[in-house]
Amino acid sequence: MATIKSVKRWFWWHKWTSLICTAFLLLLCLTGLPLIFHEEIEHLNEEEKTVHYPAGTPEKSVDELVSTAKKHFPGKVEKLLYWDKEHPGTLNVTVGDTPSSSYETDKYIVLNTYTGKVEETPVITEGFMYIMFRLHVDLFAGIGGKLFMGLMGILFVIAIISGIMLYGPIMKKFDFGMIRTEKSTRLKWLDMHNMLGIITLTWAMVVGFTGVINTLSDVVLYMWQQGQLNEMTAPYKNAAPLSGSLSSLDQAVGLVQKQAPEKEPYLIAFPGTAFSSKHHYSIFMRGRTPLTEKLLKPALVDAKTGTLTDIREMPFFVNAFFISQPLHFGDYGGMPLKIIWAIFDIATIVILASGLYLWFARRKSSREQLARMESNYNLTANA
Repeated sequence: MATIKSVKRWFWWHKWTSLICTAFLLLLCLTGLPLIFHEEIEHLNEEEKTVHYPAGTPEKSVDELVSTAKKHFPGKVEKLLYWDKEHPGTLNVTVGDTPSSSYETDKYIVLNTYTGKVEETPVITEGFMYIMFRLHVDLFAGIGGKLFMGLMGILFVIAIISGIMLYGPIMKKFDFGMIRTEKSTRLKWLDMHNMLGIITLTWAMVVGFTGVINTLSDVVLYMWQQGQLNEMTAPYKNAAPLSGSLSSLDQAVGLVQKQAPEKEPYLIAFPGTAFSSKHHYSIFMRGRTPLTEKLLKPALVDAKTGTLTDIREMPFFVNAFFISQPLHFGDYGGMPLKIIWAIFDIATIVILASGLYLWFARRKSSREQLARMESNYNLTANA
């Protein structure tokens, strides 16, 4: 009796968690497929960019490049700048109306680090890939959409676990990959559903779990701001607001580079932005290997005096978030891993679609069985 109750309980969990999240998971799988190949698709939609400069030309100073960006967008203030490994010889600068303005109103500029020439002023809030990304991340609903998709991810993980508990013992009685072609269509799809579920099990757990972590990006940022960043900037809590000219960015980067010679600069956040304080440059350093380049190390430099005030390793929960982002889209292993991710993504679409079919087929079969029972009862009563 206990076993029957246990099976019924797992069946209930598997049915309802699957039904609730299936439509949104189909959307995630469909939008996730082009996002796996976002770099390749973006390259197809734009001309190949090559940075040209005379041989032997030294790179411009970071201060000069930021000044060029501000002149290109008069009235804007500098917010972020970062170096893109995919496009060496360029510096990406973000400017906005204020240090805390929304990214949707910000302007972006790509500068040639050798000539200072403006290479591009991209618009990131339009186009096919932007639509796919927003649908995948937050359904164009901001933090509420992210948390909702995170809830769907949790239901997905529960559906996987309940599926293992429900069908694992049953499948031990059959050969792996067995599909009963001589049986009904519903049984064939059930066997296909179970087989693909087992094949994609590990991948689905990894992608589902990392997807849930990714939806917590705003929560992770807030926890870091209220925790480590507050600790690092505590001595400046009552400091007077910045005024006048600021210290050199190039000197700030040089100071941090001496403290972390095994790393390279990745991103600089200016005073007043979400990644810094009102008195500091936040310089984020990254490793030089495919794994360590995802793990950032923040350093704070007094934007007025140019002195290094603190440098620390990120908390474990922030590093977990950094690692989960590329793992979710298969960005660690180049094209071979992306192809594997895409195959599993397509298999998951089949699993979700077959799950819906099985549910509707089961309901139809139950209705037909009930109708037959009612018909037989009426015939007996009239006899």
